[in-house]
Amino acid sequence: MSDLLSPVKQWLMRRRWAYRTVFSGVHGDLVLRDLAKFCRAHETTFHENERLHALLEGRREVWERIARHMNMDAEALWRLYSGEK
Repeated sequence: MSDLLSPVKQWLMRRRWAYRTVFSGVHGDLVLRDLAKFCRAHETTFHENERLHALLEGRREVWERIARHMNMDAEALWRLYSGEK
């Protein structure tokens, strides 16, 4: 079974590398700061209007995906996506 997962793990590691490449450096930092504001990375997404709240949660979900690929080490990211403990 581990042989079947190996290509999947390799694919995930390539994707992690791609995120880290795209969002690194001066331009990547600028984009990440903009996305952090837009996606409400550091504030609540609560809004009384349910539709607006859902929209803000969707933005936040995108931020969390980027942050996972940027900040988690490769093994932690693999455990998250594979369901391993």
